[in-house]
Amino acid sequence: MADHDSTPAAPTTYAVVLNEEEQYSIWDVALEMPDGWHAEGFSGSKDDCLAHIESVWTDLRPRSMRAG
Repeated sequence: MADHDSTPAAPTTYAVVLNEEEQYSIWDVALEMPDGWHAEGFSGSKDDCLAHIESVWTDLRPRSMRAG
């Protein structure tokens, strides 16, 4: 019988990210941030980040489509 490591993986931490059009997403903090996106300032579990986005992203239209 093979000996397997049974240590559970650490939970993934996500960052809330924002692009120039003020569109939100989440990104694994262990990965390099993609071009055009920057950290919004909130991080946590996937569910916590999605709840944060739901509370702050009230107008889903890109910034360029909003009245000025």
